[in-house]
Amino acid sequence: MKKILVPTDFSDHAEYALKVAAKIAKEHNGEIFLLHLLELPGQENDAIVAGVEVPEIAFFLKKAHERFDDVKSADYLEGLNVTDSILFSDAFEGIIKTAKKHDIDLIVMGSHGASGFKEMFIGSNTEKVVRTSDIPVLVIKKEEADFSPSTFVFASNFADEIKKPFTKVVDFANTFNAKLNLLYINTPANFKSTHATEKIINDFVAGFSLINGYTVNIYNDVNVEKGILHFANSVNADLVAMCTHGRQGLAHFFNGSISEDLVNHAVRPVVTFKI
Repeated sequence: MKKILVPTDFSDHAEYALKVAAKIAKEHNGEIFLLHLLELPGQENDAIVAGVEVPEIAFFLKKAHERFDDVKSADYLEGLNVTDSILFSDAFEGIIKTAKKHDIDLIVMGSHGASGFKEMFIGSNTEKVVRTSDIPVLVIKKEEADFSPSTFVFASNFADEIKKPFTKVVDFANTFNAKLNLLYINTPANFKSTHATEKIINDFVAGFSLINGYTVNIYNDVNVEKGILHFANSVNADLVAMCTHGRQGLAHFFNGSISEDLVNHAVRPVVTFKI
């Protein structure tokens, strides 16, 4: 976790994410890349490309730099190497582009969540990043006074396609000296016996080295999302992890994404890893 990207709109939720990123960076000798995105009308973007300074752009830049100065003076960032940048871009595209440019190890984002029609038709930049990022994304929903994910839940179907991203899950757990609580959700539509499920999970994890070990957990519920949320509550989880397919377009609309739903509805921190 040497390079951590924190997109910020200077909101309270963005600060919650930054505080968690700062704690991770301090514990693992990392650095933080702060990113603010400015989405301007097409005419003003053309002016930027042409190298022409317009009053509106200068004003937004000045205000952003002032906000950065305030943010970087916070006590919790003391002693850290913090690089700030402003990008004129769509927020989602700017985050992905910046992560690739700086070879980022982890993206930490704040999220308000969404519900109802807003969730269905508009979504959020956090959801888009979760869906498409090749880099692990840690989503923070509220202030975490002491982020220390010792109780780390990883929910999955433990299919073969999960083994590749699971290497990153293992690295994440080992980095934080956390024991993994491996979780399979049994639903009425897709039910497996306890014996069969335990064998699937134990066979799946056999080739991986988990410093603090793991537990096998099978939880019954009406659907996968509710099962994950209810189990996480029952063990008072510090962090919930999932893999995401990164579906796009109609495939995403019709199939949905449990990871994105979880990011929207969970109060606890959620970290996602792309398959």
